[in-house]
Amino acid sequence: MRKPSIVTITLVAVLLATAGSVLAQSRPLRVFILAGQSNMEGHARVETFDYLGDDPATTPLLKRMRGADGQPAVCERVWISYLTGGAESNGEGFGKLTAGYGSRHKPDEDGGKIGPEFTFGLTVEEQLKQPVLIIKTAWGGKSLHTDFRSPSAGPYVLSEWQKQNYPKQEGHGIPKDFEKWKADKIKETGVYYRLMIEHVKRVLADPKRVCPAYDPAAGYEIAGFVWLQGWNDMVDGHTYPDHGKPDRFELYSQLLAHFIRDVRRDLAAPKMPFVIGVMGVGGARAGSDVVAFRSAMTAPALLPEFQGNVTAVPTAPFWSEELGAIDEKRGQVRQMSYYLDSKHKDYANADGLMTPEQKREHLKKFEADLISPAEVALWKRGASNAGYHYLGCAKTFALMGQAFAEANLAMLKDQ
Repeated sequence: MRKPSIVTITLVAVLLATAGSVLAQSRPLRVFILAGQSNMEGHARVETFDYLGDDPATTPLLKRMRGADGQPAVCERVWISYLTGGAESNGEGFGKLTAGYGSRHKPDEDGGKIGPEFTFGLTVEEQLKQPVLIIKTAWGGKSLHTDFRSPSAGPYVLSEWQKQNYPKQEGHGIPKDFEKWKADKIKETGVYYRLMIEHVKRVLADPKRVCPAYDPAAGYEIAGFVWLQGWNDMVDGHTYPDHGKPDRFELYSQLLAHFIRDVRRDLAAPKMPFVIGVMGVGGARAGSDVVAFRSAMTAPALLPEFQGNVTAVPTAPFWSEELGAIDEKRGQVRQMSYYLDSKHKDYANADGLMTPEQKREHLKKFEADLISPAEVALWKRGASNAGYHYLGCAKTFALMGQAFAEANLAMLKDQ
């Protein structure tokens, strides 16, 4: 048999390399959609990044979050389009993914914060050797029962408690004008669901506007959806009455199942992997209602129709227990401030004779006795917001984003 010449071997090698390059370039754009309310916006300030370095387990993640210059890393193959603002002031920020795509006062300006999108993008970039586009839509203070209510869930339905109490117009959160409330509810229902779907379709009508690496010949694939929401439903005692009952939030489970089916239908992605970020506020010490809500959020992932294509990811393990303990003490300080102003009979200033300066000094001493200097320094290093925003802790949001990406990629691999 005649041996191949050097020229032949070289030519074959060049052809294989060229073919491999063409195949790599022609892989479809992977599109991931992230949606929800304020915690999907993300309230962890960049200044809290260093807190990850205090824990050997998260030090490697911190290194991925920073570039060689010490500044937040900028993804090379991941782009983001972020719709946020208000119903009348929505705007878009877009570009290569980096820190700053968390909560924003102005949609098109770096907000100095991260949500789960940052490490989500870092994780998928590391594992997917192709262009990636994240489309994020998030607004603070939005419910699933009204704002994000999807079409197949139908109109908002009054709970039995509301039917009995709202017509009485007795105050305590009950609307004064019941008829106007009902009319407003109809207008508000589903508004943010529609804004979300419209924005995703708008971006995908021209992906190259946001993602310059998009190849029209290769197209795109909607590769996953992450849902991080829940606070406004969890604290709504009128829509979800029956405090203390295990099935109190069963309606939320039903609404979320409708939501999953509807986004898949409206985006023509019937088996799109769907990740549910399960409420983790309060961590291991959360109250019974929070625990019940977590179960309700998890429930859709257990339905037979969603096996293997919907995953519920608990976020409670990512809550910082040490920062949470400090936040409880800070809550006691706020409570003491209230007692001083209200002239509570069991506390100083019961007679109301303390001057503003005396109240400030009393509160200052109370806080100093309660919270040590080391705790003050730790809080400043790791926290930047309130408990309902996971304390604005970058470590928490970074771990969430990474876990969401890993769950999403695992479903993709199985498919």
